[in-house]
Amino acid sequence: MAATPGQHVEGDRKHPVDETLPPFKMFTSGLQHVAAMYAGVVAPPMIVGPACGLSATETAFLMGASLFTAGIATLLQTLGFWKIGAKLPFVNGVSFAGVTPMVAIGKAQGPENALPIIFGAVIVAGVLGFFLAPYFSKLVRFFPPVVTGTVITLIGVSLLPVAFNWSQGGNAAAPDYGSLTNIGMAALTFVIVLVLRRTLRGFLQQISILLGLIAGTLIAIPVGITDFSVLGKSAVIGFPTPFHFGAPQFDVAAIISMCIVMLVCMTESTADMLALGKIVGRPADERTIEGGLRADTLGTAISPLFNGFACSAFAQNIGLVAMTKVRSRFVVATGGLILIVLGLCPIAASVISLVPLPVLGGAGIVLFGSVAASGIQTLSTAALEKGENALIVAAAVGIGLIPIAAPEFYHNFPKDLLVVLDSGISTGCLIAIILNLLFNHLGAKKGSSAEDTSSGIPQQRTAEGSSAAGVH
Repeated sequence: MAATPGQHVEGDRKHPVDETLPPFKMFTSGLQHVAAMYAGVVAPPMIVGPACGLSATETAFLMGASLFTAGIATLLQTLGFWKIGAKLPFVNGVSFAGVTPMVAIGKAQGPENALPIIFGAVIVAGVLGFFLAPYFSKLVRFFPPVVTGTVITLIGVSLLPVAFNWSQGGNAAAPDYGSLTNIGMAALTFVIVLVLRRTLRGFLQQISILLGLIAGTLIAIPVGITDFSVLGKSAVIGFPTPFHFGAPQFDVAAIISMCIVMLVCMTESTADMLALGKIVGRPADERTIEGGLRADTLGTAISPLFNGFACSAFAQNIGLVAMTKVRSRFVVATGGLILIVLGLCPIAASVISLVPLPVLGGAGIVLFGSVAASGIQTLSTAALEKGENALIVAAAVGIGLIPIAAPEFYHNFPKDLLVVLDSGISTGCLIAIILNLLFNHLGAKKGSSAEDTSSGIPQQRTAEGSSAAGVH
């Protein structure tokens, strides 16, 4: 039975990525993805809004727009059309890589022009990335297990400080930041998730993160760290009016900054697609990555129309897929629809935001740790005993940990370089790619293939849609 694009089969059975679940399971599993990414989606506009001189009401509007555009980008990735979309359970949302340059633009331009200039730069960066996607995707052969395993591990390790920050309360300026109450709630949620994951079976085990978040939130109510005031301030219906903050403006310096951000996002998304492909049993080949990057960049180009920012992969949701074993892309597409509804219904978004950050942090430790564990599992197949593979991992992990272990390490470097250097994932990925190229490609002895020392390069899919090695 021949498979159509995006519908690969094994015999007469659909691949788990292409399977649909019963409506209730689809909704709850999709909601779990939204709960895992919600804080990450609304955090950038919470930072950029005040930096651009926005009021609390306007910042809330920006947050709703980010949810709405994240939903659109996620649908482009999961469902796709033409040659757009990885068609994997891949969640997209606002990239943190753009926060620093956008804040700098906001402070330099003033309240009236800041957002129009940011949106103009994001549109140009998205269009540029869209046309670069076919060429960028050809780099997939430089992402063997020794590289992807290193990057996946760094993704998990880089996300853990986010969970630790949430566990302390999320706002370092708050008087209760790092209090015993906050950390205690995080620890309790952490234990609840572990117990649920260990004792439940079947579908309930798959949504153990969601159940843990619900349980933690309910316990947090009498503790006094759940804020219900946001419900009274939220409208029932709200649409992110196109160009709400004015028509886009095009500033050369801002465009250059956001184009650099776009390249960083494309690098991280490529690594994330390779990681997710391994986790779901459908290795991401050149065609998959090209479609995924097109969805990323198209979503980025469209987002400013609805007052959104640059979009890229959300690595925390890869951990959720790895932990729950729910591989259906339609589950994540359901999550994308939920994000769109939240963007159109501020009061519904407020309900999701009731989950206290310490509760989210406790669950996040498990989620992000799962990503790192997946990376270690990938490294176990990377033939570290061959050639210089162990040295590649050591150097890439060491460099990648610098922004995490010593956040001020690069403080004297030019600000434009910080877009890359402040991301341990980006720096670690670049180091791993360069060293693998030097040691396993350019440095390989004549007559021995690079694949021998780098332990496997993703193979191209055949015309029928299954990989040359077969669908696992």
